[in-house]
Amino acid sequence: MFGKKNKAPIEYNPLEKMPAVKRSICTGERVAGFIDIKSRQFQDYMLVRNEAELEVFCSRVGVDRSDIKEIV
Repeated sequence: MFGKKNKAPIEYNPLEKMPAVKRSICTGERVAGFIDIKSRQFQDYMLVRNEAELEVFCSRVGVDRSDIKEIV
């Protein structure tokens, strides 16, 4: 139960949401999630501690690393 990583694809509507990484100005902490295209509101999905975890997010979402928008 604990420690198992869910590797199932993340389903989202690309017409409504866009994958992104939000970075904190103060701590540099990064969180992967989705931006609602209409409201521009960010929805957290997972904490990203290193590039390997970001690659896992990209593969689960089904996009290339260069397609992920970074916001501050």
